[in-house]
Amino acid sequence: MENEKLNEELYEVPEKPDFTEELLSIIRGDLKVSELKDKLEEYHDNDIAEVIPLLEPIERKKLYKTLGDEAVSNIFAYLENVEDYIAELDDEKAADIIEEMDADDAIDVLSELTEERKQDIITLIEPEAQADIKLIDSYDEDKIGSRMTTNFISIKKTFTVKQAMRALIKQAADNDNISTIYAVEEDETFFGAIELRDLVIARETTPLEDIIVTNYPYVYANETTAECIEQLKDYSEDSIPVLDGDNKLIGVITASDIVEAVDEELGDDYAKLAGLTSAEDLDEPLFKSIAKRIPWLVVLLVLGTLIATVIQSFQAFIPTNLIILYTFQSLILGMSGNAGTQSLGVTIRLLSDETLTFKEKIKFILKELRVGFFNGLIIGLLAFLVIGVYVQFFEKSFVETFNVSGFAVSACIGISLLVSMVIASLDGTLIPILFKKIGIDPAVASGPLITTINDLVAVLVYYGTSLILLVSVLGLA
Repeated sequence: MENEKLNEELYEVPEKPDFTEELLSIIRGDLKVSELKDKLEEYHDNDIAEVIPLLEPIERKKLYKTLGDEAVSNIFAYLENVEDYIAELDDEKAADIIEEMDADDAIDVLSELTEERKQDIITLIEPEAQADIKLIDSYDEDKIGSRMTTNFISIKKTFTVKQAMRALIKQAADNDNISTIYAVEEDETFFGAIELRDLVIARETTPLEDIIVTNYPYVYANETTAECIEQLKDYSEDSIPVLDGDNKLIGVITASDIVEAVDEELGDDYAKLAGLTSAEDLDEPLFKSIAKRIPWLVVLLVLGTLIATVIQSFQAFIPTNLIILYTFQSLILGMSGNAGTQSLGVTIRLLSDETLTFKEKIKFILKELRVGFFNGLIIGLLAFLVIGVYVQFFEKSFVETFNVSGFAVSACIGISLLVSMVIASLDGTLIPILFKKIGIDPAVASGPLITTINDLVAVLVYYGTSLILLVSVLGLA
């Protein structure tokens, strides 16, 4: 008993502190400005950002004045609906805060403002910060250049160790991403990278090129995020250099940027798998959400109408007294859709690997074909046995009317399940691969699209099999 109690204590996870009440008490207290500032410096910017929405506008303005523009800019980078708090500030104060942000964070904030307010604030920002903002803003949202930051340290490869240290100290006042220092040619062409630790422990007489890693990974600003996301994930570096078309170093993408990019890519993929054009958030306007959903719904409506037309066409050949067939239609359609969606999910994940060869894709297609076949065979056999028994003993009117075994109907269902699940697995694999080949995001081969296509296939297979086996072969009419 004592051992059990000891084990519980050992593996019990302590409750993490919630700083919200503490921070509210500190901010609303009667501390002097210097004391308040010292107290708040003990908390992470994200924790302070959590209490900003709980403050009154007058309390927020007091807090901004106490902390200073640089500290407030760090807090604003963590805020949701940051435009609401920018709206409380005049243009000059807003410009001062945004100017202190990394250029990529500044663009995120500015993108939430009206175009008129955005331009008014940009004109008040210092020219150097303006240039960084305009550089990043010049890249489309899907390009890696739109995610980079200009917060990095660069030195000439011809420097001595002593010169490199001086350059580091000088630039560190404005750029705090110092764990990796980037070496460039005289014309700013990227040459390699140096770990801060290697530079710190290097002797003054050590040639700088001896500690520069020249095969350091990099990406081009015009690459799409989707194209290089797997490459970025493969490296555990704090930052990866971003180059322009002339191989000049123009920015870096940090580990936090990579995590954010992966999260957004996954969010978009999940949205597309659900038949949305892009991900949604809680505060998104009604009509914007509708606009994201309606395109696929229209496509699916057309396909659904086609399925109904196909079913109607078969009704002309299948006698109405074989109504029992319609009882199991949803079963065939559902299992076909499930098999296709499973293959789709596996394929989308696989296609995120940009290094996949043609041979590996063929191997994967054949594997999915085998999986679909054996899954269909197992499910088909189970359906044949279970539904056969059900029809034979619980649908006696059908058996007596046609003087036929209930297993004749279950045979149609079992065969249809096998064939439709094999085709569905193939669809769920080939369609996204084809989309990828022609330059369309494979996630667009969404769950609803694959399911609807497979419904059409399943209807053709099911009623076609029933028409051949029950009507043509057994002559049921």
